[in-house]
Amino acid sequence: MTEQYSILISADPLALQPCYDFVDDPTCGGIAVFVGTVRNATQNKSVTQLEFSTYKPMALKEMEKIAQQALSQFPIKKIAIHHAEGLLQVGAIPVVITVSSPHRKAAFDACQYAIDTLKETVPIWKKEFFEDGEIWVNAHP
Repeated sequence: MTEQYSILISADPLALQPCYDFVDDPTCGGIAVFVGTVRNATQNKSVTQLEFSTYKPMALKEMEKIAQQALSQFPIKKIAIHHAEGLLQVGAIPVVITVSSPHRKAAFDACQYAIDTLKETVPIWKKEFFEDGEIWVNAHP
């Protein structure tokens, strides 16, 4: 964690408040928030739980790179990117991203950039569990 970004991968449950508190700043007029949740269905199949596996050293490095790129590409003040690992039940939070900026557009743009880039470049793999089996999805990079 630095003064401008907070990066975390945790087996403990994630929560929005620590990320919100980290980016909250009196010089900022907006905070954009993305909270991913485990949904109960995908492609017309009932999901019972998800499992997230990471190559943690590389994942943290890539998440830090995303935060640094967001700070250099958008006029934002702070960014937090937190991701869960391990088994998560329906309704649990696998990812939280918060961004603060003096103006809302930069916060929204940086938040979208962060989640889109995370899904494309960070070595985090997701396994979906169904009543009749399981499948790895989003195997990248």
